[in-house]
Amino acid sequence: MKFQQNLLEYISRSLLSVNESISVVESVTSGCLQLAFSQMPNASLFYKGGMTAYTLPEKVRLLSIDSDEAEECDCVSENIAETMALNVAKLFESDWSIATTGYCTPIRNSLYKIFAYFSFSYKGEIILTKKLELHPKTQALNAQLYYTEFILGCFKSEMNQLLILK
Repeated sequence: MKFQQNLLEYISRSLLSVNESISVVESVTSGCLQLAFSQMPNASLFYKGGMTAYTLPEKVRLLSIDSDEAEECDCVSENIAETMALNVAKLFESDWSIATTGYCTPIRNSLYKIFAYFSFSYKGEIILTKKLELHPKTQALNAQLYYTEFILGCFKSEMNQLLILK
């Protein structure tokens, strides 16, 4: 898997320039974001780590997701992504966090659609949550890679906006 090197370098430089840290929690991307952050120059200076919480029980146990809410939406919703983002930032004591949840294959629970929710938190507040939909015939790995690249691009934009305001 190859990610846009200039995007990875830009995120790395930006986090280093403001001396801020990031952590990641993934479900649908299943480690792709963690891989991308580990490929960034000087990652150990800002990337605190990440986790893949793929099943409902793990999301409930590790990320304090409400089990009733999780069962109702199969752990895939805007609110679940936001809760995941806020709680992984607490776990890793990071300034920033990224969370993903969704589907990379069309199944009955997804109404045979492929989509993901992702959320960014910054200093304990949600700054962006979006839903990203893909064509239902997209191959699973391609969906995961597309989600990852898209999310990193969105993260760069959100970081830019906040750093300009500082």
